[in-house]
Amino acid sequence: MFTKTVEELKELGADITTAEIMQQPDLWEDTFQIYADNKEAIEAFLASAKAMAEGRVSVIFTGAGTSDYVGDTVAPYLRHAGDTDAYDFKPIATTDIVSAPRDFLRPEDPTILVSFARSGNSPESLAAVQVAKSYVKNIKFLNITCAPEGKLAVESAGDPDSLTLLIPRANDKGFAMTGSYSCMELLSALIFDTSSGEQKLAWVREAAEMGREVVAREDEIAAYLAGDFNRVTYLGSGSYVGLAQEAQLKILELAHGLVATSWDSSMGYRHGPKSFVDDKTLVFVFVNNDAYTRQYDLDILNEIAGDEIAQKTVAIQQAGETGFAGESFTFEGHGELPEAYLALPFVMVAQTVSLINSVRVGNTPDTPSPTGTVNRVVKGVTIHPFSA
Repeated sequence: MFTKTVEELKELGADITTAEIMQQPDLWEDTFQIYADNKEAIEAFLASAKAMAEGRVSVIFTGAGTSDYVGDTVAPYLRHAGDTDAYDFKPIATTDIVSAPRDFLRPEDPTILVSFARSGNSPESLAAVQVAKSYVKNIKFLNITCAPEGKLAVESAGDPDSLTLLIPRANDKGFAMTGSYSCMELLSALIFDTSSGEQKLAWVREAAEMGREVVAREDEIAAYLAGDFNRVTYLGSGSYVGLAQEAQLKILELAHGLVATSWDSSMGYRHGPKSFVDDKTLVFVFVNNDAYTRQYDLDILNEIAGDEIAQKTVAIQQAGETGFAGESFTFEGHGELPEAYLALPFVMVAQTVSLINSVRVGNTPDTPSPTGTVNRVVKGVTIHPFSA
């Protein structure tokens, strides 16, 4: 796909999505610059938020669909790489906040609501802000969005309790969120990661090189999809549970449901969901770089491969002495990345799988749902009045 001409890709209905997957390494470097350019404003905003509390501030990462999985991916990393004396990091979907606010919010908790939104026009994105504002006594709003003209950005302009950070080049025009997911995940990691700016820049540059490697190694990814399969599952541990959920959604979206998908944690998969696997199933496991956690990823890889129940069992990993010895997409010759940064090239592998598979099943990646069953910006949502 990455070597086809624009004309060839247009015939496949894939020119937009292909270009948006390919450009992500450049966008990650742009995102670091956005972080650096806004660092003073970010630090002032966080200082005002910490002043709301004597103890820890609740940092809620929120969004719907892929935007929700941004928080699911970054929050586990920040629970050990962020300032956990000052912040309590937790991902909660906008769909949960809006539908059952009393189940997920505490009025007494000083809170930063971090809203992830590609367009900023989803009804739940806007409603979550309003519900939280009416229900939580002390709250600040950090909006990370890709659309300067979106309602989330426009309606928060001038609000002293809000800070909006824009990643406009990541505002995907295709149906599926690709660069918007990876850039929003990266920017939130940069904001709350306590590592030095120099270290974070080095990690971003390394991730970008690995992302460009994904493009160059497309043939290897295509080889995983050469068989007659109709199921795909993604597994991972820690941050990669959220990444696994996003990876399976890309398959589901771009193939318009023609390929069945599942996701789980590496340990959790044995507790029933493993029954999904048969000889028409591809199993992908994101291997964590943490030496302790990696053991559980390798255990499930070796178990499924040893059971010989799947068509293919593939590790997505960085090189190491304790990596999976079976079939793998392995990044070699790079400095070891922590999980929030390694998630960037990892998700590019999964996006490439979804792109190739969409064309394989005769679908059009740029417009995978021609009947309008699902839409780029969700439709048909009724927001009911909430009284705190």
